[in-house]
Amino acid sequence: MVVGILTLELLLAGAESLKDKRKVLKSLLERLKHRFNISVAEVGRQDNWKYSTVGISAVSGDMSYMQNILDSVVRFVENHNGVEVISVEKELL
Repeated sequence: MVVGILTLELLLAGAESLKDKRKVLKSLLERLKHRFNISVAEVGRQDNWKYSTVGISAVSGDMSYMQNILDSVVRFVENHNGVEVISVEKELL
């Protein structure tokens, strides 16, 4: 069994309030859940409307498949409107 964990630091440049941040993040997190069948949540910086820390996890039986999924998730987030990826931490257990 392989567990993949991603921690993404995000900049939400267009957000001017916590309401704007929630709107962008809710859309992004729901799309990630449905498209990649992963667990995802905002895990840090909840009180700052310009930044967010998002945690993502997934389980698979194949290491290369898990690496592909996590790489695809990062690319998807990088291409999402209104979101800039500041840093990426990837762990495979």
